[in-house]
Amino acid sequence: MSQLLTRLDPARVLGLEEGDAHVIRNAGGRVTDALRSIIISQQLLGTREIIIVHHTDCGMLTFTDEVIRGKIRADLHQNVDHIAFLPFGDLKQSVLDDVKSLKESPLVLDVPITGYLYEVETGKIVKV
Repeated sequence: MSQLLTRLDPARVLGLEEGDAHVIRNAGGRVTDALRSIIISQQLLGTREIIIVHHTDCGMLTFTDEVIRGKIRADLHQNVDHIAFLPFGDLKQSVLDDVKSLKESPLVLDVPITGYLYEVETGKIVKV
C-alpha cells in the first residue's frame, strides 16, 4: 500500500489491522517521491498491491513550484531549482497520473494499482 497522507487514518478508513499494509506517506501522496520506498516494499517486504490515496483540501493544490522556490529563496537564501515539489492543480488527475506512472515503471512489479480520493469533508473514500 502506498501514499496515504496524514489527514487519513489508513486503518480506520480502509479497515486495516496492524501489519496488514506497508504505508508510505509524503506531501501530496506523490508516487515520484515514494518510488524508492515502493521498490523496497515490493522487493524486500513482499508488497503485492498498491493503493494511492490523495485527499481533498490538500495543501499541494495551493502553490506552484515557482511560488515555493521563491519563498525558499527569500526565506532561506537557498536555490532549490533542482527540486520538483510536485504540486498539482487537479486532484483527480493527480491520482490518475500517479497510478499511470507506477503502472508504466519498469521498477514496479505488475500488481494491482488503484487510486482513491479521500473526502476530508465527508470521511468517504472514492475510487478514481
